[in-house]
Amino acid sequence: MSQPDDRSPDARRQDEARRILDRADRDSAPMMESALQRSGDFFTARGESDDPAEIWGKRVGRILAVVAAIGCLVWLYLTYGR
Repeated sequence: MSQPDDRSPDARRQDEARRILDRADRDSAPMMESALQRSGDFFTARGESDDPAEIWGKRVGRILAVVAAIGCLVWLYLTYGR
């Protein structure tokens, strides 16, 4: 059950304004910067595990997957694109 809010109307408005400003700040972050940050975190396996072998295994596997995908695209272009 929700409990009644004992705070003053000013305190509630300040909290709501702070939440709105935080959300606006998050939403207005440059898209390319956040995309680059996420892709960097993905390829370096940051924050996923504490085991060094697992981290390096994920890094190597993900990089090899990108290399294989690029190789497939080049092969498809050279075979069917010309």
